[in-house]
Amino acid sequence: MARSVGIKDVARAAGVSVGTVSNVINRPDTVGPDTRARVLSAIDRLGYVRSESARQLRAGRSRIMGLLVLDMGNPFFVDVARGAERAAREAGLGVMVCNSAQSPGEEAEYLSLFAEQRVRGVLLTPADATGRNIAAFRRHDIPFVLVDRVAEGITECSVSVDDVAGGTLAVRHLLDAGHRSIAYVSGPPGFNQVRDRRTGALAALAEAGLGPEALRELPTERLDVAAGRDAGARLLGLSDRPTAVFCANDLLALGVLQSLFAAGVSVPDDLALVGYDDIEFAAAAAVPLTSVRQPAATMGALAAGLLLEETGASAGAHEHRRMVLQPELVVRRSSLAAR
Repeated sequence: MARSVGIKDVARAAGVSVGTVSNVINRPDTVGPDTRARVLSAIDRLGYVRSESARQLRAGRSRIMGLLVLDMGNPFFVDVARGAERAAREAGLGVMVCNSAQSPGEEAEYLSLFAEQRVRGVLLTPADATGRNIAAFRRHDIPFVLVDRVAEGITECSVSVDDVAGGTLAVRHLLDAGHRSIAYVSGPPGFNQVRDRRTGALAALAEAGLGPEALRELPTERLDVAAGRDAGARLLGLSDRPTAVFCANDLLALGVLQSLFAAGVSVPDDLALVGYDDIEFAAAAAVPLTSVRQPAATMGALAAGLLLEETGASAGAHEHRRMVLQPELVVRRSSLAAR
């Protein structure tokens, strides 16, 4: 294997000191034009690329921000990443995006990787409901911001959406359409978002004078289309089938829609359906999906901004804070049948 070209090789080829090469790279205005041209020519001829990681270690400041999300197969998190990447790029930083796949074990491995790489900071949507992974990561003294999550006992910055309000919007809409028996396809109960959306759904039922028994919960192990198809099959097997379904995210809703379509159940005439997140595929579904919209890209950008503030020149004045955004109901055909 060929040896990589180092700064000493460039200095030797250009007939200058290592310090002069360093100045050409980092402070070119301090080097005369003839010497600078000679060094640049040597760099080009030898194919020298400076070690950014070594430079960062010397400076004690990385130009890489970590982003660890629950599921990169979910377009919601793609939009979060897009917003974070845009804010980071404007600040001259890059983003290392990793996917925990909703696994606490994989989350722990990626957090260890971020610590090894000495990233500037981390944007994190936790998969571990116990908080142990965060507690272990905190020992590395690397700043982090929670995205799409507010966790108990966490004092660091966070950017989230009011999921209680979102659940209320979804179920209030179904109640206004005349539904009095509603299923909630909820996802893993350990996720705060799942619990908060259920709390909002129950609040809407209480507003209408209905008790919690009016909400039939169908939990799933994951928040993806396959889990939604499974929930749809269970829904079809109920003898007292509800007339409407609220899903904890759009991927679950799309899976439910597939199961209903395959069984010849009409949406919305036989069953109304509401999702959550308003991903791009929601509007493009065979039956356009009513959904609670989260401003995903804005969340990513705001979270990155908080991390940049905490790690920037004015870090000493930074104060941790929680930013809570408001959701919006986007009504489409999947919930519009007259009752």
